[in-house]
Amino acid sequence: MEIIIISGLSGAGKSRVAGVLEDMDFYCVDNMPVVLMPKFAELCIATRGRYERVALVTDVRNIENFNELFSALEEMHDMGCEYTILFVEAATDTIVKRYKETRRRHPLDVDGIDLSGAVQREKELMEPVRRKASYIIDTSGLTLGMLQRRLVNIFMSGHEDQSMQITVESFGYKFGIPIEADLVFDVRFLPNPFYVPELKEKSGLDREVRDYIFGFDVSNKYMEKLCGLIEFLIPQYIEEGKSQLFICFGCTGGHHRSVAVAEKLGEMLASDGHRVELLNRDIGKS
Repeated sequence: MEIIIISGLSGAGKSRVAGVLEDMDFYCVDNMPVVLMPKFAELCIATRGRYERVALVTDVRNIENFNELFSALEEMHDMGCEYTILFVEAATDTIVKRYKETRRRHPLDVDGIDLSGAVQREKELMEPVRRKASYIIDTSGLTLGMLQRRLVNIFMSGHEDQSMQITVESFGYKFGIPIEADLVFDVRFLPNPFYVPELKEKSGLDREVRDYIFGFDVSNKYMEKLCGLIEFLIPQYIEEGKSQLFICFGCTGGHHRSVAVAEKLGEMLASDGHRVELLNRDIGKS
């Protein structure tokens, strides 16, 4: 069983780190009291593999005595739980700015009049934990995407690929736009096989329909420009920490044009090494 103890300074981004680890299939618990850590580990072990990768967030609010924390960690180690301490910190001026932007009160700034002093006191108090940390991440200048890559490099060695999951979905406007859509493209301007008698009852999954649609210059020019746009956007979304992307194509009924375009884009993205799932939401509806 693998346990990551996320600790560090208030306002440095511990909850954001936990959110990224959740996307990496860790089971995360925020503000875990130190005294409960061994019992929690015991319960996880009792599930016989259900919770093999766990991240626990604890900070100065939960640590009354650092010896108590280190004793709890040793107890977990004796139970067969391998733990790693990840310490999250940031520059004092960065933390002060974050607190002022959110208008929250620092846990050590009881009177709300000495924020910088509270940050400095916390740094001094948390130093014993920092010294025992396996990894230290300074989030001062990190975007969410940069933080995500840092965590993947540290904790995902030997695990499955954690690249962005892209879902390409076709739909019919008569049935409504998918609520999960990040990007929606209207392809009702493309030549419509519905009006070709021998193609009307077929779908965009059929070779004859795709050959008809992509037999027009406008369709091929559209795909060329579309693929260029998508390939440009994907790294931008990854940089911002997005782990899933839903690209949706709509035509009138969701049978012909949207299906053909979604299938073609999905194939092109997959051939470029992206993780792609294809969905044709309305292909069976009338």
